Amino acid sequence: MKKGIGLSIVASTIVMAAGYKIPEQSINSTALSAAYIANTSGADTAYYNPAAMSFMDDKYYLEGGITLAHLPSIEFTSDANPAMNGKSKVENIPIPYGHFVAKPYGNWRWGVSLTAPGGLSKRWDTAYQRASAEEFTLRIVELSPSFSYKLSDNFSLGGGVRLVYSDGVVKSTYTVSRDMEGDTLAAGYNLAMLYKLPNDINLAATYRSKVNLNEKGNAKLYSGTTLVYNGGASVEIPLPATLTIGASKTWNDKLTVEVDWERAYWSSYKELDFEYDSAIPAPLVPYFDNPVAKNWKDSDTYRLGITYKMDDALTLMGGYSKGDSPVPNNTIGFELPDSDATYYSAGFKYKQNENLSWGAALLYADKDSLHIPAGSGNPNAVINAGGTFDKGGAILATVGASYEF
Repeated sequence: MKKGIGLSIVASTIVMAAGYKIPEQSINSTALSAAYIANTSGADTAYYNPAAMSFMDDKYYLEGGITLAHLPSIEFTSDANPAMNGKSKVENIPIPYGHFVAKPYGNWRWGVSLTAPGGLSKRWDTAYQRASAEEFTLRIVELSPSFSYKLSDNFSLGGGVRLVYSDGVVKSTYTVSRDMEGDTLAAGYNLAMLYKLPNDINLAATYRSKVNLNEKGNAKLYSGTTLVYNGGASVEIPLPATLTIGASKTWNDKLTVEVDWERAYWSSYKELDFEYDSAIPAPLVPYFDNPVAKNWKDSDTYRLGITYKMDDALTLMGGYSKGDSPVPNNTIGFELPDSDATYYSAGFKYKQNENLSWGAALLYADKDSLHIPAGSGNPNAVINAGGTFDKGGAILATVGASYEF
C-alpha cells in the first residue's frame, strides 16, 4: 500500500490548533497552556519568541527535557448498527526537546531549538474502523535556528528557519488494503517581534510559515490477499501557517498574566491527491487514486497563562486555552476524529542554585463529544450512517532542567 500517502494525512492531523498539534515544547509552555510568547524567560525563548532573546541576561542558556503524551481511547458509537462501534488503542508517545541561547554579539543574538512540534499515532482494531484507519502514525522533528536584533531598548525583531523532517506509516484492511511508509524533509521560516511598554507590559507577535510536506515513499496495494501494486507513491499537504499575537503584564516582579490569540491557516488544505510512479489497477482507483476532499477551515485558539514567583527559588504556573477544530463534519474520518478542545495546565520551576533549575508540568486536553448526523455527506459510509465520537483528548506530562552560565 502507499506509504508516503498515509504519512501526509497524519502530518496534517498533527499540526492543527485543536487536537494533535503539540505547541508544548518546554516546562513553561506546558504549564502555561502555551500562552508563552510575550513573557518568555529561558532557553525556550529561541523557539517561542526569538525576538525576546535580545532582552535576556548576558549569558548562555540551555534547557532540555521530555514530555510523555498519553492519548486515551476514542470511542465511536454508531447511530445505525452496534456492529459499527469501535474504540481506538491507547497511545503513549515520548516527546523530547532541547533549546539553547548564546550570549549576545552587539545587538545580535542567536539560538537554536530541537523539537517535535507534532505527532500522532491512531490505531483501530475493530473491523469498520480498520477499513480506513487501521494505523496512522507520524513523527515530526523540527530543527529551528533563530536570531534576534535589538533595535532599541524596548523593541526587538527576530526570525529563523524551520527545518522539518517527518516519517510515518498508514495501514488499512478491508476487501482492498494498503500498507504505506514514507518520509520528507522540508523547510519554512518564522518571524517574531517584542515591544516592551512601560509598567511591565509586553506586546508580542510570532508567525510560522506554511511548510509543504511532499511525502515520498513506497505503497503496497492489495485486492484481498493479492498484491496488485508495489511501487513509489507521493502526496503533498501543507503544515499551516500560524500567527500568534500576545500580551503580558507583570505586577511587583511576582505575578504575570499573559493572553494569546493563535490563528492556524488550515484553509489551504483543500484535498489529498495521491500520485503513483505507475498506473494502479483500475478497480483500485476509486479507493486509492481519486482526490480526497478535505476543505478544512482556519482555526483559532485562545490562551491564558499565569505565572507567580513564590520566592527567589520557586515559581508556580497555570494555564487555560480553548481551540477550534478545523475539520468539517462532512470530511471527518477515523484517522482524525477531531473536535473542539479545552486545555487546563499547571506546573512549577525550582531554582536549585545560581545556574541550575528544574521543574515539571501537566496539561489535560478535554475534547468535546462530536456527533456526526446521518447523511452528512462524508465519503466514509460508516460515519455517513451517523454516530458519535467521545472520550479521547490527551494528557501531557513534562519534566526538564535548565542551566545558565
